[in-house]
Amino acid sequence: MSLRAALLALLSSGPMTGYDVVKQFSGSVGYLWQAKDSQIYPALRKMEEEGLVEGKLVPWGSKGAVKTEYQVTSSGIEELRRWQESEHEYGLERDPVELRVAYGEWADPGDLERMLNRHIDHQKREAERALRQIADIEGRVSPVIKRRLERFPDADADRIVRFKVLAYQGRIQRAEAEIAWAKAVLREIGAADSD
Repeated sequence: MSLRAALLALLSSGPMTGYDVVKQFSGSVGYLWQAKDSQIYPALRKMEEEGLVEGKLVPWGSKGAVKTEYQVTSSGIEELRRWQESEHEYGLERDPVELRVAYGEWADPGDLERMLNRHIDHQKREAERALRQIADIEGRVSPVIKRRLERFPDADADRIVRFKVLAYQGRIQRAEAEIAWAKAVLREIGAADSD
């Protein structure tokens, strides 16, 4: 249900073509829930069949072409609310970095060190991305947040912005924890710089 919920949440900011959904997905909700473009289009069509979104053809380009523009229906909003009220089910964890560390006796020490340093660099980039998202949200310059805030009363704006910021702060805290863990492993295997 999470891809559907992510799409419904994104579309709750206003109508979008499938192309716009893909483009906006990767720059907003895609930081929190990833999906391939090839998953998004079929999900939109299925949600349309189920009455969660409504598609209408809109002009595109100058040669009479059309695109489908989707908007959330009242059933879609109800589905989004049901999803929020439901219990979250935790899936099985799959962490390739932890798995490699767990069986580090099979690795060349240099390979393990390089993998952990790449992991640290990746987590730093993730934290930086989340910080940029927070700045765009708090500055209300993110295209999705601008659209969303236009649809709600001004009195709700601060609350809407705060929820988004809290989610991205969670991303930063997880990245920081991953960095601390990887550095501890590097120290343990004697590969850490003296930082």
